[in-house]
Amino acid sequence: MILLRHGESEFNVIFSRTRVDPGIEDPSLTELGRQQAQAAADVLRNHDIRRILASPYSRTLQTAEIVARTLGVPVDIEPRVREHKHFICDTGTPTSQLAANWPDWRFDALAEQWWPEDSETDEDVRSRAGDFLADIEQISEWRHVAAITHWGFIRGMTGLRVINCTAVRIDASGGAVVVHSPLPC
Repeated sequence: MILLRHGESEFNVIFSRTRVDPGIEDPSLTELGRQQAQAAADVLRNHDIRRILASPYSRTLQTAEIVARTLGVPVDIEPRVREHKHFICDTGTPTSQLAANWPDWRFDALAEQWWPEDSETDEDVRSRAGDFLADIEQISEWRHVAAITHWGFIRGMTGLRVINCTAVRIDASGGAVVVHSPLPC
């Protein structure tokens, strides 16, 4: 399986400069973020991806949209690969609005408010990542899946701290190898 961090978001631009939460709920990708997503999609063409699992945040759905279009593969929404609840940007968009924004994708398994109210600890995220990995390994073609996810989830699953649109291949033994990392901006 490949874990792909979403492209640069509006939150990332401000927070990386100020280190202060700018208060943007569920931010969208920037133009650079869209370019990063396309570059990652082009790299993923060489990895036999047959299915995408996407976190329900807008920045991951926008990244998934670009990757899926490039690879010609379906997208399934997977809330377990969401970001840890820590900043205002980790407040999601209600499911009814997501379904209106992406009418071709299925959101019917999500509660209207699918993100947690309270902050999650690192242990919470590691536990969620472990549960996700145990379940996904039951899918026969899990090695051909890309999960479009977040910094906190990737760190919880692999221990790696990655920049936007970094792709990490993981295996059943817990090994992780970076297969794509854009140049820092």
